[in-house]
Amino acid sequence: MLHNDENDFSKGEFTSFLLASLRGFSQVVFIENAISGVLILIAITITSYKLGIISLLSAFVGTFIGKIGGAPKDSVHSGLFGYNSVLTGLALSLFLTGTSRWGIALLGAMVAAIFTATMMHFLKNIDLPILTFPFIVLTWFVLLASYKLDVFHLSDSLVPQILSNWHLNIAGDLNWAAGFLNNIEQIFFLNHPMSGVLLYLAIFVASWQLGLNAVIGSVIALLVSYVLGGEHSLILGGLYGYNAILTCMAVSIVFSAKSNRFRIISGILATCLTIPLTASFSTWLLPYGLPVLTMPFVLSTWLFLGTRKVMPNL
Repeated sequence: MLHNDENDFSKGEFTSFLLASLRGFSQVVFIENAISGVLILIAITITSYKLGIISLLSAFVGTFIGKIGGAPKDSVHSGLFGYNSVLTGLALSLFLTGTSRWGIALLGAMVAAIFTATMMHFLKNIDLPILTFPFIVLTWFVLLASYKLDVFHLSDSLVPQILSNWHLNIAGDLNWAAGFLNNIEQIFFLNHPMSGVLLYLAIFVASWQLGLNAVIGSVIALLVSYVLGGEHSLILGGLYGYNAILTCMAVSIVFSAKSNRFRIISGILATCLTIPLTASFSTWLLPYGLPVLTMPFVLSTWLFLGTRKVMPNL
């Protein structure tokens, strides 16, 4: 009888661990929903089964570190130790090459969970969310280490460029529908039309309000980046849109009190701000060949959430 009880306990623990890991996917877009996590995992796998595997393993690693590290159970079960690990695993597996990149990606996923715990401790005193800051800093550090450590090999897609030789190219037609789907796909570094549909669906399944704000953020990104004269290839590729989507959801809904009647307006302003921030960071990082990642989203969201500590009506 004891043996059966132990088996039941093990099955229950595994199910809980699996659900927590799937929520690690959904927490990237502020959702605590395992079904949404499954849809996101499918969207990733459609683009590349290898990315699907590494992202799932990264979610397992992040959740496992949170669990054995003794983090609060509710934080582990809600996926808060998985989402930075998922993004870090994806980024490092894409931006590094060589036989060791999978091992580096999983090690990065583990460190991302530890870094997440550190940021939770420091930011709790100022009541700001950590967002994807651990993923950004850790990924940049690893990619920069490739210039001094031979075990890290940068992908050919990350090529440092001299600013004096840079030319803005705004030629070419725009496929607005493709840009709309690519906007949300770039949150997970994806490039497949069906992946974009599944990602929007994953958000709407959990919350129509979040889904609506994801759509609004995507549309704002397309319009503002076009009006400001952004490169059409970057607009079409979604490189101005993914930060805008995350920011619109965060400032308008996730971290805003319902009593705040100006929250939608401030969310739109924060979303618009991500466009020049993206352009600026892209320029700063050009000589290093580094990707912008989600730093514009983090800075714009922190700016408006910090402002609300003094101006609560915003």
